[in-house]
Amino acid sequence: MKYRIAYLAALCVVSGVAQAADTYPSRPIRMIVAYPPGGGTDQVGRVMADQLSQTLGQNVVVDNRGGATGNIGTELAARAVPDGYTLLMGNVAPNAVNVSLFKKLGFDPVKDFAPVSLVAVTPNILVTNPSIPVKTVKELIAYAKAKPGALNFPSAGVGSSSHLAGEMLKSMTGISMVHIPFKGGGPALVAVIAGEVQIMFATMPAAMPHVKSGKVKPVAVTTAKRSQAMPDLPTIAESGVKGYEASTWYGLLAPARTPQAIVTRLHGDTVKILAGPTRQRLEVQGFEPEGGTPAEFTAYIKSEIIKWAKVIKDAGIPAE
Repeated sequence: MKYRIAYLAALCVVSGVAQAADTYPSRPIRMIVAYPPGGGTDQVGRVMADQLSQTLGQNVVVDNRGGATGNIGTELAARAVPDGYTLLMGNVAPNAVNVSLFKKLGFDPVKDFAPVSLVAVTPNILVTNPSIPVKTVKELIAYAKAKPGALNFPSAGVGSSSHLAGEMLKSMTGISMVHIPFKGGGPALVAVIAGEVQIMFATMPAAMPHVKSGKVKPVAVTTAKRSQAMPDLPTIAESGVKGYEASTWYGLLAPARTPQAIVTRLHGDTVKILAGPTRQRLEVQGFEPEGGTPAEFTAYIKSEIIKWAKVIKDAGIPAE
């Protein structure tokens, strides 16, 4: 009798999940952004929330839950009911880097999420103050080797993309540069413009206005392929540092155990959105739209965790 009850209970759960997926969505959806308003994750999140609201027929509301380098909002999403009504606009930091930077996280970046799709990638641009006599990556490496420790590079903080991109270049080329952490990418870029520091691996949206005005000099982009926003600017990899690739990425995730039918629906809508006018809307802001499958996104997250763990270890960055 007890086995029959257990079987019926399991059948009811499966039936309920299937019914929920068939009627999804029937109420507004919350999209958690684990950062304050105004940053890259928030920009991508709001664009996608707006478009998903139209395709799903329900409001998708952005919920900014910043703090602890993205850990607070990401943990909140991981602990949400896996019914498709809480989503996360993920970011490389909490979803791939922080597991190597923090001794204890309140979530597992792989086990606690059901990846939906990689949405966009933001290249970092290696820029210099105009006074630095280098125009290419090769010249920069030669300059750094001729003057060990003479180059300072700022970042948005320890473990940020602008920090780790610099540490990766140091590790792969053997050059010596001094890292100067700032409280945010904006102040760090201002320091480059003022000549207080020499070079920076700045995010594309933040750097482009200053590149166009001539306040900073572009050298290369950090992604594996050239940026559509600046197609004439070479990558660091093609400039002689083979295999170099660093970027800030954003992706849509749901809590683990979200019904597969819902994940599939969200993925299909995301791909359609990124193939339409939204693509240009993101590109204008300096983002490179993606749109891969859930399996591809899962594999990418795992590879990013491994890659940044090595960079962090090689740089001797202690876990907090």
